[in-house]
Amino acid sequence: MPIIDPRDTDLAQLLISHSIKAKKGELVFIEAVGLDTVGLAMALSKAVLNAGAAPYVHIVEPEQRRAFLLNAKEASMERLGEFELLQMQNADCFIGIRGTQNSFENADVSRDQMKLYAKHIAKPVHLEERVKRTRWCVLRYPNPAMAQLAQRSREAFAEFYYKVCTLDYAKMARDVRALKALMEKTDHVHIRGPGTDLQFSMKNIPVVPCTGTHNIPDGECFSAPVKDSVNGTVAFNAPTIWDGAPYEQLAMTFKDGRIIKATAANKDQTDRLNKILDQDEGARYVGEFSLAFNPMIKHPMRDILFDEKIAGSFHMAMGQAYEEANNSNQSALHWDMVCIQRKDYGGGEMYFDGKLVRKDGVFLAKNLAGLNP
Repeated sequence: MPIIDPRDTDLAQLLISHSIKAKKGELVFIEAVGLDTVGLAMALSKAVLNAGAAPYVHIVEPEQRRAFLLNAKEASMERLGEFELLQMQNADCFIGIRGTQNSFENADVSRDQMKLYAKHIAKPVHLEERVKRTRWCVLRYPNPAMAQLAQRSREAFAEFYYKVCTLDYAKMARDVRALKALMEKTDHVHIRGPGTDLQFSMKNIPVVPCTGTHNIPDGECFSAPVKDSVNGTVAFNAPTIWDGAPYEQLAMTFKDGRIIKATAANKDQTDRLNKILDQDEGARYVGEFSLAFNPMIKHPMRDILFDEKIAGSFHMAMGQAYEEANNSNQSALHWDMVCIQRKDYGGGEMYFDGKLVRKDGVFLAKNLAGLNP
């Protein structure tokens, strides 16, 4: 039986009491991907029971999931999606722990198979049911694979991980109120930086602060552009992974909201990128725009749950908009891409209605100073 790290006990308590706020009589669906996550899953199960709720722990082995993705026909994908949807519909809360030993496990799964997975499982079960109808939180686990992506020893990465995951999110929630208010009254956004000159409107689109409820770690405030208002070019300087394959130097050119040109570091990446963006009409439109400000996350490590919170960065998601900040875009895709604007990454400027609000990743207004790194 796995030994529960005492830090997992503290993290589990934060997730149950702060993130999902489990209540007596509820069912909490805990999905643990990778055997390294079992200790935290056990700690979560105990915390759920202490809250008077019922835990359901589902352990997923990534190599088995890859075998399914490689070989499943559409009828099998559809049937499994129906079953997983019933599970999610019966859950009040969901916690997803990701601890695969190999971030590139699905790199050789074909685009056609991943489209079937998105159509029958990812979109109906997660984007439609989990995101919209449960109280949910997702996080990674500090196993050797994740430490390697971060280019640190496992011990050093684990120390960083538990500190960043158990920040004072109550203070962050207070500090972000001024940014939420500013974004809510903003119409025109103009972003400039190396390879970037992008403009759009976010008039009348809701603004949502994220301070430890749906993601751990956290630290962002998101909205969405008016769907057809995005024009110009943006260069995303943080490397990323999608469907188990690596991407670097992503760049998009927009006209009236739609991506008319998309490139990456080389021809192979560019070809794969455009196939993903061609999977449905909404995939070439932006579904999310977000400013990030977690003070402890400084550099990308190819893990979007961390990278989209990098201090001094913004990110945009190609595809599906969130219901809380809905610009009407619909897609089976929701791919977050990150641009870091701090001086050590080339700098940049962000204007709201013609006023410079953030330069080189630093907010200029005094009432936003609490969000600076």
